[in-house]
Amino acid sequence: MTNVTSPRRNSARQSFTRALLFLVVVALLLGGLWLSQQRHEPLVISGFIEADELRLGSRVGGRVAQVHVAEGETVTQGQVLIELEPYDLRERRAQAEATLRQLRSAHEKLLEGFRTEEIQQAEARLQAAQANLELLKNGPRKQEIAAAQAELDLAQAELDLANESHARIVALQQQGAATQEALDRATKEKRTAEERVQARSEQLALLQEGTRPEEIAIASARVREADQSWKMMTAGYRTQEVDEAYAAMKGAESALAALDIQLEELKVQAPAAGTIEAIDLRPGDLVLANAPVISMMDTHDLWVRAYLPEDQLGVSLGTQLPVSVDSYPDQRFKAEVTYIARQAEFTPGNVQTPEDRSKQVFRIKVTLREGHDQLRPGMAADIWLDAVP
Repeated sequence: MTNVTSPRRNSARQSFTRALLFLVVVALLLGGLWLSQQRHEPLVISGFIEADELRLGSRVGGRVAQVHVAEGETVTQGQVLIELEPYDLRERRAQAEATLRQLRSAHEKLLEGFRTEEIQQAEARLQAAQANLELLKNGPRKQEIAAAQAELDLAQAELDLANESHARIVALQQQGAATQEALDRATKEKRTAEERVQARSEQLALLQEGTRPEEIAIASARVREADQSWKMMTAGYRTQEVDEAYAAMKGAESALAALDIQLEELKVQAPAAGTIEAIDLRPGDLVLANAPVISMMDTHDLWVRAYLPEDQLGVSLGTQLPVSVDSYPDQRFKAEVTYIARQAEFTPGNVQTPEDRSKQVFRIKVTLREGHDQLRPGMAADIWLDAVP
């Protein structure tokens, strides 16, 4: 017996197949819709890596002696970039140093005061002046007066003898028994004896009268002078004199320090690690004081300047965000948000499409914490906001 499928059964089977296919298609569409809703584009904003530009120069200026770097060269912190000729700075420093030593010695001398020998010498002068004053106040001793009296008596005796001899010669000469020469000799001896008696009399009178008041006054003044000199040396120098010497010494130290600073300014050094951007100097060129002569980029501190959409203000200062660049597509660098503008602005024209330029954004600064040896200023960089906790 042959089985023959009826047309009715075939129609039912086809309807079931179409319904099953429809359900499969609907399930696939619903699954695709659900997956599309679960997927989202990563939140990324773009910017450029930037660094500080340092414009270096010297505060003293002068003629260029040596140039140690060229454009594009990488330098380290403290590296000498150019040197200027010292001109007369070294000689002026030597003079200032000598002046400082002199003033320092003068200050130390005032601090130490007078030497022991000087004080003892002043004390000895005081004692000598006091002894002289006592001598003048006490006047001549009795023995001195007695000696003067004895000398006067002797002179008087010699005068008496001369008078007798003269009288005898005069008598003999009148009788013709003595010559004129003998008379002249006797007259001269008499006159000499008279003068000697006069001198001895005045000497005795001075001794008997004693010291004059004027001499005692002069001696008293010398004692006071010697006493004040001794006290001054014992007390040392005045505080004002010490302060004056100290101020002069400090002024000399400041002058020397100023010259040292000028000598240091003869070498223009890199304040940080970086890259020389522009330099156009040759030995012999003249540079002005306080004028920039070298431009360099500080690659030690790199950051990305970007613009944060208003709907992403969940980012705050201190937020850690990864940064990537095209040169290292498989590597992300640690960075930290260090600045967020307080006021919104319109998106710059070179950052977003014309449709997005009407949106308000906030300028942010994301400082890189690593990659300073790989990244360079001017690189385009992406900031991944999906990493915000």
